[in-house]
Amino acid sequence: MKDSTKKEIYSWIKSIAFALMIVFICRQFLFEPSTVFGESMAPTFEDKDKVMVNKITKIKRFDIIVFDAPDVDDSYYIKRVIGLPGDQIEMKNDVLYINDEEMEEPYLTENKEDSPFPMLTENFSLEDKTGKSKVPEDMLFVMGDNRLVSRDSRAFGFIPLDSVVGEVQFRYYPLQHIGIPE
Repeated sequence: MKDSTKKEIYSWIKSIAFALMIVFICRQFLFEPSTVFGESMAPTFEDKDKVMVNKITKIKRFDIIVFDAPDVDDSYYIKRVIGLPGDQIEMKNDVLYINDEEMEEPYLTENKEDSPFPMLTENFSLEDKTGKSKVPEDMLFVMGDNRLVSRDSRAFGFIPLDSVVGEVQFRYYPLQHIGIPE
């Protein structure tokens, strides 16, 4: 084999190895693809939507996150952050109150309009659901956008911050819904 051919092959191997290393680092520490399973976040996300999760973001209220399912082995859930550490949460007459302040939830409008029931979310307080009056340190309270079918913190309680994979930043499938979620 010619020297120039060997150099060309070696150059390609180095380039491919470097690219794979970059992909590994990005996936391990920065971004991770994920697939939505189920209807708990409808209509924001539908079953089989594919999303990109940012692993290095600071989690804020109303962010959509992916986290280790607390009640199912080797699974992830996708939900919306409702309560941060120190928050008091109450739901009265289908209105969310955080720290006694009424919160708007525009992502629920479509579900409320389509619901055959007078209320999308049952009345509850944080203490009713968890036995705690405030979200503990290093914990989050999460709920799905499709409140009638979502299995979330109302059922399994708080989730630890260290179980969070990251924040959903981008939907890349289906193509007609590609973009940044609201």
